[in-house]
Amino acid sequence: MTELETIETGDAPAPAGHYAQAIRVNGMLYVSGQLPVEVDRTVRSDLAFEDQVRLAMANALAILKAGGCGPDRIARVTAYIVGVDNWPRFNMVYAQMLGDARPARTVVPVTELHHGCLVEIDAIGAPAA
Repeated sequence: MTELETIETGDAPAPAGHYAQAIRVNGMLYVSGQLPVEVDRTVRSDLAFEDQVRLAMANALAILKAGGCGPDRIARVTAYIVGVDNWPRFNMVYAQMLGDARPARTVVPVTELHHGCLVEIDAIGAPAA
């Protein structure tokens, strides 16, 4: 039977619902969607779009790190952004934060997200053996 391992870190906000920050199964790390929320769970929908992306990415990266993944070990990212016109600004911040890492990626324009946030990011990582 395949074991599921829950990954948790205090370097990202604790889940606000019935889910884990991440789950590791069969060597892969699945990170739940991260909104621009501070570690103390303060929702930062008041921030500019770019700063919301930075905070959501920082949360995802902290959880990936807790599971043994650096940016170079991210296999896939899905980003949900409010407004297709925000795509170039998302791309800019994303590239700055990931550097040379180029995981597979999907960007999904949506009309709205929880708490009035402008971005949500989830990821799949492949920790080094």
